[in-house]
Amino acid sequence: MGKTRKTRGTPSPTFDAIVVGAGFAGLYMLHRLRALGFKTRVYETGDGVGGTWFWNRYPGARCDAQSLVYAYTFDEAISEDWTWSERYATQPEILRYLNHIAERLELRKDIQFDSRVASAAWDDSTHRWTVQIDGGGTATARHLIMASGALSAGRLPDIPGLQTFSGARFHTADWPRDGVDFEDKRVAVIGTGSTAVQAIPLIAAAARELTVFQRTPTFVVPARNAPISPGEAQQFEENRAAFRRRLKRGEIVGIGDVILGDKLPPTQPSAVALPAEERQQIYEARWQVGGALIARSFADTLTNEASNHAMAEFVRAKIREIVKDPQVAQILSPTDYPIGSKRLCVGTDYYETFNRANVTLVDLQKTPIDCIIPRGLRTSEREHEFDIMVFATGFDAMTGALSKIDIRGAAGATLLRAWAEGPKSYLGIAVAGFPNLFTVTGPGSPSVLGNVVTSIEQHVEWIAELIDYMRANKFDRVEAEGAAQETWSAHVTAAAAQTLMMKGKSWYLGANVPGKPRVFMPYIKGIAVYRDECDAVARDSYRGFHLTSSASLSSTAGSAARLAAAN
Repeated sequence: MGKTRKTRGTPSPTFDAIVVGAGFAGLYMLHRLRALGFKTRVYETGDGVGGTWFWNRYPGARCDAQSLVYAYTFDEAISEDWTWSERYATQPEILRYLNHIAERLELRKDIQFDSRVASAAWDDSTHRWTVQIDGGGTATARHLIMASGALSAGRLPDIPGLQTFSGARFHTADWPRDGVDFEDKRVAVIGTGSTAVQAIPLIAAAARELTVFQRTPTFVVPARNAPISPGEAQQFEENRAAFRRRLKRGEIVGIGDVILGDKLPPTQPSAVALPAEERQQIYEARWQVGGALIARSFADTLTNEASNHAMAEFVRAKIREIVKDPQVAQILSPTDYPIGSKRLCVGTDYYETFNRANVTLVDLQKTPIDCIIPRGLRTSEREHEFDIMVFATGFDAMTGALSKIDIRGAAGATLLRAWAEGPKSYLGIAVAGFPNLFTVTGPGSPSVLGNVVTSIEQHVEWIAELIDYMRANKFDRVEAEGAAQETWSAHVTAAAAQTLMMKGKSWYLGANVPGKPRVFMPYIKGIAVYRDECDAVARDSYRGFHLTSSASLSSTAGSAARLAAAN
């Protein structure tokens, strides 16, 4: 479906809800609201479903959560109708899965593709949102739900001369559908985060020369990716219901906790409470199994500096063991932030790639980039020439996709100004001053710190239940109370401050975006604590929210009885 262009005299379409984005969150939000009888429209910038998985087609792109859990759980029939091929699914397989969901649930008929939402404005008189589509067309809705993704707004670094490069230039978050031919090419990759960790080994295998420009080294653990064996699949099927109950509570974060559980030592309270030899054996067992499960070796890894140092030194020793050149190994070894305070990357042959004769590593801490030039780039040391430049420079995380849209709430207040000193929200779902606006896995929720599909399902279901509650009680406006928002935001910050997470200059803090306020955005206490709080808020007639009836009678949350008496 193409863009809707409003012509003179043509009224804007009206909906109960507008959803922005057709990835995991947007697809489920549409399905859930339709099932409740709400007329819903999804607007999607791309020409297909998938969200992040539609755009991130770079070499090696795959999920770093295990595929058996990186999937919906809301419909057992759908789950039984899909079989994952590998422990860590590739981007094409994940995209096929999401297209399968869209087809099976007949979602495309309510999605308008090629439609980027440029602005959204709240009307205080009608209690409705008006959405403007880039290039023409408007629509109105009672509710506006941002399912635009926590990691969807790719960003290029602010390097002088960026536009002057005469070769081919690509960002990993906007990769060509037909791929890129690296054969016999001199290639630069700028960045060494999670995306680069996946892409670098494959680019190195194809290119004549690869130069990696690293500003901050990354802790990388091996994925040990492999096809899902019949035995693993059977064990998952036999334990599906119990497994998913534990997943929703955050008791487990991956299928490895169950299928591979008999191969892993249990999580111990503290790394420093054990003799060094026993501690090493626990790390080694989890390293050999693979994946981010090594982070669950000890419960105090993110709260005890000595325990954190022990795990970090184990990984640094692995780097020195794998990388043949001691100087390169040293450059690749992080030393100035706690392990886990920046995203722990899961990769395949990442460190091994730096043993290749055609791969060069440049340490930008010692020789920073001065500028891009037509032939390549210039560091403080020398010029480098390339045919292709790949920017694996990440995202404006959690708030970037929202910041790209001119969102104006009550009395014309802009979200950009409301978040000028850092994002604040109530439960990561609602923002004071922006009625009937909901953010799926927004800042202030667990979001990217756990299995994000689990968090998406919890948010979608909670938001849908609130909208249904409003209809049942004849409320047409809901808004987070300022005091509740302040209390929750302070709690999110205090929770992070009790850990070592604040010591890493990570995108969790917005530290990768110059000028972005340094606020720890995700909620660190986990999905179980968070889910319990959300459920308690709902049981208490949506404590912390201000609800208004269609008769314009103001009510604090929980005042439905008082409203009924007034009528």
